[in-house]
Amino acid sequence: MHRLKGIGPTEQWLILVIALISIFLALASDTFLTLVNLFDLLNYSAVNIMFAAGLLVVLIAGGIDISFAVAASVVQYLTVTILMQMGGGNWAAGLVLACLIGAGLGSLNAALIFHFRITSIVVTIATFNLFFGMLMYVTGGVSIYDLPDWLSSRVVLFERETETGFAEITLPVLAMVVVVTLTWLLLRRLSIGRQLFAMGDNTEAARRLGINLGAMHYLAYGWLGACAGIAGLMQAHYAQEIVPNALYGRELEVLAAVVLGGARLGGGRGTLLGAILGLALVSITQNGLNLLGVSPYAFRMIVGAVILVAISVSGGTMGRAIGRFRGSKLAGATQ
Repeated sequence: MHRLKGIGPTEQWLILVIALISIFLALASDTFLTLVNLFDLLNYSAVNIMFAAGLLVVLIAGGIDISFAVAASVVQYLTVTILMQMGGGNWAAGLVLACLIGAGLGSLNAALIFHFRITSIVVTIATFNLFFGMLMYVTGGVSIYDLPDWLSSRVVLFERETETGFAEITLPVLAMVVVVTLTWLLLRRLSIGRQLFAMGDNTEAARRLGINLGAMHYLAYGWLGACAGIAGLMQAHYAQEIVPNALYGRELEVLAAVVLGGARLGGGRGTLLGAILGLALVSITQNGLNLLGVSPYAFRMIVGAVILVAISVSGGTMGRAIGRFRGSKLAGATQ
């Protein structure tokens, strides 16, 4: 495939696959290409893209985190509860508090990983269960429907009436643009972003260069926590309610999307464009399966398969298997 300027081969293949799937769904369903469906898809995906931006930073730094979606649910409850006790608050207070709580939960992961030398996947599995268990225990699984006025008042950025209903672009899309832009600046325009890439690519070499590995851990996991906090608040605004298990399970589809977009599970590689395109592919596939009436379990199988393939490739298993295959062919040819 001819390489476009500024777009890598992974991104190009994703664009091609997304185009082919979209064409198929447009032919198979009358509602896929409607403005209402496309805007709904964008509004829903905005939260996941914010998750993906934060997770990309962690993956580039050489870590992994599967607790962020549950952490976002904790942020929802704590932010709304605290502000309601203080008189209700506003968007500015809500966003600042959500970022602080989210960054704090992310920093807990960073502390356990860096100071106690525990593998990141083990730590975040533990905190995933810790956060979710505490949330369900404290709240009793009860949802919050009585939200502050600033959070419950829908903010519509763009609206158009169509034959199938009103097509709207809502506040989460604007928040997504801001989070993606800030993450891009962090990774591509600041020297600290290059340090994250260096640490993920070779931790020992980064240490010898004088990079503060502890600070990089706190930055990566704290950034993901802050992104998750904003995403959680936007999800509550979009859904007009706070449900303790509403975001449960999103961590896997976001992880699958980001690694599908070219982020390496071993660290040191990944792009925001790839992460967004990977998430677009996953979201379009899920949306298409729903429109076609296919069981949601099929989507879960696809997500699981993507993660397995990504782990195999990142771990070198696939490369070694291909190498052995080529070696056997070469040996056979020389006999």
